[in-house]
Amino acid sequence: MIKRRALRIKQHPTIPLYVFALTAEEVAKVADVARISRDAAGKLLGYQRPEKRQHVRQILEYLDGEDVLFPNGLILALPNSVRFRSKRGPAGFDDGLTESGTIEIPVVASDDEPRPAWIVDGQQRSAALARTRNSGLPVIVAGFEAEDLATQRDQFLRVNTVSPLPTNLVAELLPEVWTPLPAKLSARKLPSALVDMLNQDPQSPFEGLVKRASTAADKRSGAVVVDNSLITAIEESLNSSSGSLFLHRNLSTGTTDTGAIRRILISYWSAVRDTFPAAWGLTPARSRLMHGVGIRAMGRLMDRVMAHVDINADDLAGQIRAELAPLAPKCCWTSGRWDELNTPWNELQNTPRHISTLSNFIVREYVSSRSNKS
Repeated sequence: MIKRRALRIKQHPTIPLYVFALTAEEVAKVADVARISRDAAGKLLGYQRPEKRQHVRQILEYLDGEDVLFPNGLILALPNSVRFRSKRGPAGFDDGLTESGTIEIPVVASDDEPRPAWIVDGQQRSAALARTRNSGLPVIVAGFEAEDLATQRDQFLRVNTVSPLPTNLVAELLPEVWTPLPAKLSARKLPSALVDMLNQDPQSPFEGLVKRASTAADKRSGAVVVDNSLITAIEESLNSSSGSLFLHRNLSTGTTDTGAIRRILISYWSAVRDTFPAAWGLTPARSRLMHGVGIRAMGRLMDRVMAHVDINADDLAGQIRAELAPLAPKCCWTSGRWDELNTPWNELQNTPRHISTLSNFIVREYVSSRSNKS
C-alpha cells in the first residue's frame, strides 16, 4: 500500500478526482498502459497507441541528468479500491473546491500481477520514468476513479486534443465511447462501427483486410485497406441526402436501420470484388482499387448504383454485379493507363483532386453505360 498526502478536487458529482505525487519508481509499480488490441472474438481491448521509442529515449536522457525539473504530470485511472481519508484538525482544510487528506493506493506483490491503475495520459513519460536512474524523482499525478474502460477511453480522447492522436486510433475507439462527443467525432462513430463490422463479419469481402490501430503485428501485412478511407466513404453516404445509406437513417427519431446498411455494404463491396477479382486483396502499391483513392471513388459510385437495384431482392449482389460489369474494361487498377484521365494507373493518389477526378470519371462511365442500355 502506498500512502500519500493528496487533494480531493470537488469537480465531478460521482467520479472522485485526486492530485498527489508518486516517485518515478512508484509509478511503475502502480500503473500500467492499456495497449489497444483485440481479443480472439474481435472485442476491442485498451486504447493506448504503441510506444514511441525515440520520444521515450529523449525524455529518459533528460530525466537521467542533473537538476531535473519535470512538471509534466500523469493522468491515471484509479481502481475503486483506493481510499481517501480526509485530514481533520488544524493541519487539514476544505475550502469548498479542494479537500486535503491522504490517499491509499494498493500495489501488487510481484511484477507478474496486473497493476491496479491505468495510464490515461502520459504513457511515453511513464515509460521513461520506469527506466530512469532518478527512481526517487517526485512526479505529479492526477487520478480519477474509473475501472470501466468506457470512462477511461472517453477521458483518453478528450485529453489528447492539443497533440492530436493518430486518426485511425481515434476512429477505432469512437464506437466504444458512449458519453456525449463533439459533433465532428460523433459523426464518425457509426461509420467506424460499420468498418469494424466489415472487417470482422465472415460474409464481408473486407474480412481481415482493414488495417486498424489494434491490428496485430502478424496480421498487418494482410490488412491492405486503410480504415480511414473506408470510414470516410461510409460517412459521406450516411450524411449526404443523396447517399444510399442516408435513406436508412431516421433523423427525427435518431434511429438507424443498421441491418439494411450492413446488407447494402456487404452486397455492394462483394460485387466490386467480383467485378475486379484480380485487383482485390492486393496492397495499395499493387492495386489502386485497395488504395484510398479507389475506395473513395467506388464508395461514391455506390450511391448511384444502389438507386437502380432492389435492395430487398434475394440476389442483391448479383444485381449490383450486372450494374458494374460495363465498368470492368474501363478501369486500370493494377496496370496500364487511365487514358481519359491522362494518368498512369499507379500515379493516382489519395488526394482530394485525384479522388474527385477518378470519382467523376467512374460515375460518368456508369451513367453512360446505363444510357446505352436504354
